Amino acid sequence: MNTSNRRKFIATTASLAVGTIAASAMPLNNIENKYPVVHHVFFWLKNPASKEDRAQLIAGVKTLSKIETVRELRVGVVANTEKRDVVDNSWAVSELMFFSDLAGQATYQNHPIHLEFIKYCSHLWEKVIVYDAVDA
Repeated sequence: MNTSNRRKFIATTASLAVGTIAASAMPLNNIENKYPVVHHVFFWLKNPASKEDRAQLIAGVKTLSKIETVRELRVGVVANTEKRDVVDNSWAVSELMFFSDLAGQATYQNHPIHLEFIKYCSHLWEKVIVYDAVDA
């Protein structure tokens, strides 16, 4: 190995080591569960081939983030991952919400914004499944 390549190797190795040390020193706040109540909803569209319907449903779901007890909201569509027997990719849109407590989730259920979302978007879906969970 010539001197130039050896210096590059040493510099790269040193950078990787510093990055690893820095990453291991980071607080685990990103991993810790800040919001112990999870509300995960899966929607099946009446017209699954309609990009317009999907876009309208996504826009409607995003309005739910305005509800004060919703701490975090993620909206998703089916990922193009490996096909396996345990993977259900028959749905179209998912909504993943986090709440600080069960009272906040209950407030969300009866909130005018949520009720408006149902009123204006329920014609888009043929099936909805909800999974609610709390930290174990």
